[in-house]
Amino acid sequence: MENQAGFQLVDFIVVIGYLIVVALIGSFSGGKQRTMKDYFLGGSNMSWWVVAFAIVAAETSTLTFISIPGLAYMTNLNFLQVTIGYLIGRIIVSFMFLPAYKKGELVTAYTLLETRFGRSTRSFASIVFLFTRVAADGVRLFATSIPLAIIFRTFPAFANYSNISIYAISIIVIAVVTLIYTYTGGVKGVIWVDALQMLIYIGGALLALGILLKRVPDGFGAVNLFSGETDKFSMINWGFSDGIRGFFAKPYTLVGSLLGGAFLSMASHGTDQLIVQRLLTTKTVKDSQKALITSGVIVIFQFALFLLVGLMLFAYYQGAKVGGAGALFSKPDEIFPYFIIHNLPTGIRGFIIAGLFAAALSTLAGSISSLSSSAMMDLYKPYFGKTNDPARDLKVSRLLTIFWAVILTAVAFLFINVLQSVVEIALSIASITYGGLLGTFMLGVLFKKPDQRDAIWGFSAGILAMLLFIVLPFILGRPSVVYWTWYTLIGCVVTLIVGNIAAAFHKK
Repeated sequence: MENQAGFQLVDFIVVIGYLIVVALIGSFSGGKQRTMKDYFLGGSNMSWWVVAFAIVAAETSTLTFISIPGLAYMTNLNFLQVTIGYLIGRIIVSFMFLPAYKKGELVTAYTLLETRFGRSTRSFASIVFLFTRVAADGVRLFATSIPLAIIFRTFPAFANYSNISIYAISIIVIAVVTLIYTYTGGVKGVIWVDALQMLIYIGGALLALGILLKRVPDGFGAVNLFSGETDKFSMINWGFSDGIRGFFAKPYTLVGSLLGGAFLSMASHGTDQLIVQRLLTTKTVKDSQKALITSGVIVIFQFALFLLVGLMLFAYYQGAKVGGAGALFSKPDEIFPYFIIHNLPTGIRGFIIAGLFAAALSTLAGSISSLSSSAMMDLYKPYFGKTNDPARDLKVSRLLTIFWAVILTAVAFLFINVLQSVVEIALSIASITYGGLLGTFMLGVLFKKPDQRDAIWGFSAGILAMLLFIVLPFILGRPSVVYWTWYTLIGCVVTLIVGNIAAAFHKK
C-alpha cells in the first residue's frame, strides 16, 4: 500500500539534522592543522580501516545509490562481475604503485610522474585531473540536488519558487554543508565523515532491503515470477553468442567486466588524486595496501546489496515497465527514490534519504579536497609558492578549497535544464582520461626508456583515442563500437604503445 503523502516534516527534520551533525563532526574531527601536509594528508597517521571506509564512501555517489538498483531492476546481477574486476585492479595497484608512492615524500599522485619524467608531465597530468574531476563531480553535485529539490517542493513555503530556483537553492545547501567541514577539518575531517557516511548509506540500503523482503510474499523467490524467460539472478555472462563485434559491444560480459573493472580500478585508485590522497594519509605501505584491498572487498558486498534491492523492487512492482506511455517510471534511476518517498514509513524515509545524501557528500568533499591539494601541490607550489612559509601555504590551501567549491557549484548550475544527455556525456569524461593517466603511470613504473617527451606523446594519444571512441560516435549519433568496460584498457594500451614507439624513435 503506497503512502501518497510523501515526505513529512519528521523526515525533513531527520535530513536537516543529519546535515548539521555531519558538518560539526567533520569540523571537529580534523583537529588543528598547522601545515599544508596536516591539511591535505592528515599528518600521514590515519588508521587503515578508517581510510578503507573513506575510499568506499568517496567512490560511491548518489548516482551509484539510485542507479545500481535501477540497473538490477532492468537486467540481472551481471554487474557483480565488474566488482570482481575492481578488487583485482586494487590488488595490482597495491603492489605496483603504492610502494613507489610511499617511498619518497610524495604529496599527490602526480608527484610520482615528476620524479620519473619531469615537472611538465606532472603539471599536464594534474591539469587533466582538475578538468576531469570538475566536470564529473559538477554532475554529481547536481544529481545530489534532485532529491533535495523534490523534498523542498513538498513544502508550501516553496510553492511560488521556479524549478530553477529550487534546484539552485538545493545545490547551494549541499555545497555549503560540504565546504564547511572540508574547509575546517581538512582531509582528516573528510575521511572521518566519509567513514561515518558509509555506515549510514549501507544501513539505509539494508533497511530498505529488509522492508522489501517483509512486504513481498516469498521474498527473493518472487523475483523470477515476473521476469518471463530472463533469469534475474544470473551473475555470469560469457558473451560469445553474437560473434566478435557483439563480444565487445555487449554490456557486462565476463571478460569485458573483469578487464574493464580491473583497469578502471587501477586508473581510479592508482592515478586519481581523489583516492590516492586518502592512501597517502596512512602511516606505512602495508597500511595503504590493507586499506585499498579491504575497500575492494567492501565494494563487492555493497554492490551486491544495491543489486539485491533492485531485484526486490522488481518483485515489489511485479515487473512494471519503465518508460513509454502509461509507465509508472520514466527511467530506471527513478525507481528506488520513488519507493523511498512513497512506500516507506515516516522517519525511516528520512533516514534513507540521509543515506543518499551521505553517498553524495562523501564524494563531493573528497573532490573538493583532492582538487585543492592537486592545484596547490602540483601547480601553485612548484611555480608560485617556492618561498612561502607554512602559514601562507595553509592559507592558500584553504582559499583553494573555497575556490573549487564555488567552481563545482557553478558547473552543477549548468546542468539544471539539460539533465538527460549531458549527464551521460559528463560521466564518460573520466573514461576519456583514465586510460591515458594509467598508461602514463605504467610507462614510468614498468619501462625505463621513455622520457618526458615520450610520456606526453603517449598520454595525448591515449586521450585522443578515447575521444574517437566516445565523443565521435555521440556526435555522429551512433552507438560506440565498444562498451564502456573496454574504454580504460584501450586508452592505456594506446598510451603504452605510442610512448614506447616515441622512445624508440627518440633513441635513434
